Amino acid sequence: MDVKKKILLVEDDTALAAVYKSRLELEGFEVHEVNNGEDALSAAIEFKPNLILLDAMMPKISGFDVLDILRNTPETTNIRVIMLTALSQPKDKERAEALGVDDYLVKSQVVIGDVVERVKYHLEK
Repeated sequence: MDVKKKILLVEDDTALAAVYKSRLELEGFEVHEVNNGEDALSAAIEFKPNLILLDAMMPKISGFDVLDILRNTPETTNIRVIMLTALSQPKDKERAEALGVDDYLVKSQVVIGDVVERVKYHLEK
C-alpha cells in the first residue's frame, strides 16, 4: 500500500481552503490546513509535508517570508512549494522565483484541476 503524500495547505480564505482540501483528499492526498504564515512554519516542521501550497497574501507573515524561512531552514529546505496567489504581477512571480519557489500559480488564471495537476507533477519529480 502506498503511503499517502502529505500536503500542507496554507490559505487564509477558509472557504477556498476547504474546497482545495476536499479536492486534494479526493485525489488521495493527506492534507493539513493552516490559515496563516506562523502556523505554516510550525506545521512544516511537525507535519513534514511532501509539498506546500502557499498563499502569498496573509496576515502577520506573508507567503514570501514563509518561503524565505522554509528555504533557509535545514529541515524544510527541500520541501516542494507551490505558491497559489492573487498576485499576478511579474515582479511578484520573480520575487517568488528568487526565493526558490517550485511553481507560481495565479488564482484568477487557474481552476482547481490545474492546481491538482501541478501538485501531482511536482510530487512525481
